[in-house]
Amino acid sequence: MTQTVHRRLRIAGVDAFIREAGPVEAPVLVLPHGYPCSSFAYRNLLPALADRWHLIAPDFPGSGYSSDPDGFPYDFDGFADWLAAVVDEFGVERHSLWLHDFGSQIGLRYAMAHPERITALVISNGDIYQDALGPGYDVLRRYWEDPTPEHLLPIRDAVSADGFRQEILNDLPPRLAARVPPDMWELHWALTTPARRDIAVRVIAGLRDNLEWFPRYQRYLREDHPPTLLLWGPQDRYMPEESARAYLRDLPDAEVHLLDAGHWVLETAFEESVQLLRDFLDRHV
Repeated sequence: MTQTVHRRLRIAGVDAFIREAGPVEAPVLVLPHGYPCSSFAYRNLLPALADRWHLIAPDFPGSGYSSDPDGFPYDFDGFADWLAAVVDEFGVERHSLWLHDFGSQIGLRYAMAHPERITALVISNGDIYQDALGPGYDVLRRYWEDPTPEHLLPIRDAVSADGFRQEILNDLPPRLAARVPPDMWELHWALTTPARRDIAVRVIAGLRDNLEWFPRYQRYLREDHPPTLLLWGPQDRYMPEESARAYLRDLPDAEVHLLDAGHWVLETAFEESVQLLRDFLDRHV
């Protein structure tokens, strides 16, 4: 029951690749991924929780082993609507939701559209507080303030093999960087076609418009107040400790754990993350 299965399904016009584990009658945890990655980021988590939970981890269109069809709306609304279609495909009515990286904003848009489905949130290095963003956003800030081709160029240059490596390692100290397999960036780059590179640039540039949604995300958390666990790696130049603590403004009862980890806590603090996650889900789901 704990072995991961790999599915290929046609969902909303996308040839989707989905990793799944756990008994179908168990409580569900949905795992949208961030950038630059895919469901590969959850390869260890699925079997670690599959004894008691049903886990569903899709590759978004244009990422991993899912297709990148022409005409798909490669923006946060498009991804959120597609995530809803994935959940519908599996016939899930209620579930917990993991939020990480830009998957946090996609997941929150989905949760806002379907609040009745959400039993709990797990937030891991996902940013929705503009005043708490780290220095890693400086290049993006310059584009947000002056969206010219000149300021877009560094964003495009970062969609590269070396750019992906830097995004994944994210200034980790050597003792933590040694825990991150190069597959994390090599696999994603190997699957990046010229068309996918254009998609990635478009999505990253679209973060500028996503800033307008930050107050809406905060209002959803404040008003719906879902049980929330924060598993945070503060060694993150994009989302430091302040980015985690900012959630307490709207979720004062949230459980916050600052781990000895970076942006990808499942790579650098896996065992501790699993222990905390199991305890949280046992109490709230």
